[in-house]
Amino acid sequence: MILLYITNQICGAAGLERVLSIKTNYLVEKYDYSIHIITLNQNNEPPFYTFNPKIKHHDIKVTGNSLQYIKEYIFGIKRVVKQIKPNVISVCDDGLKGFFLPLLLSKPCPMIYERHVSKNIEFTEEKVSFINNLKTKLTYRLMHAGAKHFHKFIVLTKDNINEWQLNNIQVISNPLSFYPNESSKLNDKVVLAVGRQSYQKGYDRLLKSWKKVSLKHPDWVLHIYGKFDTALMLENLAMELGVSKSVCFFPPVKDIVQVYLKASIYVMSSRFEGFGMVLTEAMSCGLPVISYDCPCGPKDIITNKVNGLLIKNNDIDAFSSAINNLIENESLRLNMGIMAKESVKKYLPDQIVPQWNKLFKTLIS
Repeated sequence: MILLYITNQICGAAGLERVLSIKTNYLVEKYDYSIHIITLNQNNEPPFYTFNPKIKHHDIKVTGNSLQYIKEYIFGIKRVVKQIKPNVISVCDDGLKGFFLPLLLSKPCPMIYERHVSKNIEFTEEKVSFINNLKTKLTYRLMHAGAKHFHKFIVLTKDNINEWQLNNIQVISNPLSFYPNESSKLNDKVVLAVGRQSYQKGYDRLLKSWKKVSLKHPDWVLHIYGKFDTALMLENLAMELGVSKSVCFFPPVKDIVQVYLKASIYVMSSRFEGFGMVLTEAMSCGLPVISYDCPCGPKDIITNKVNGLLIKNNDIDAFSSAINNLIENESLRLNMGIMAKESVKKYLPDQIVPQWNKLFKTLIS
């Protein structure tokens, strides 16, 4: 079977790229699929994650104004589709343009849309202007109109289903990136967060919570790994809050497993998520996790007070208290870590990727 994935780029360190590498590698190695990936303007930039050498890459150069960009985008994709004649096309593009590919390509074969984020990704600030609110509502209408034309619309959690009024919707969660044999000993005084700096990730909320933690436990440190965004001025905020000496910001790293294994608590301060893959990664390393009960994903992954702690969204004081609780209660930390590692086995690739194989076969039959 020939599968074609259409995405933007695979040279970044984000979750979509990681998931795509895991799924495509498994499909090639376990099911002998022939897989092609279309990227845009990646040029000669290598993938951040490892892709099986059997996977064929097609990079489309798109430039110019909006009309020129769309023209080159459509022409390039049509050229690849005509060349490889895929059995199934899967669109992994959270932007607006990806929603209209069934209409632009006239559905040459069964087409799937993979939604990796919440609709809330359209919000990039706390207060939304009247004009921006109208733009967002229009975007949602266009997304919904395009989504109906796919054979299947895949979301990551049960929570995501509520964002879309569709008959073609189905849940397939993200597979785990890894499941190491070892677990963190949970004795390093490190609290960890992983993810690019953005409004979505809520690191401003995390720093405010950390102020109360650092006052009580000055020997503990907060490590944040992810692509920097200087516009957010997070380092300035850390200085204003008086926590800059106990907070360290790091760029993305490929061997993130070792980072998880050297931490004792994982925290996710996101305002919203599509799934929260960093939660499952941290839990696979035996870390107890704390997360805001935000849309979408954490409550699908975390059983409160069993394998982690769910905090009411935006309750900064409760988030501080939860971190302090795990710092001060070693037995609770250890027990939650054990339960966390066990509970995420359902996200192993051999549990998730067969669901994709079944879907592909159903669509072409």
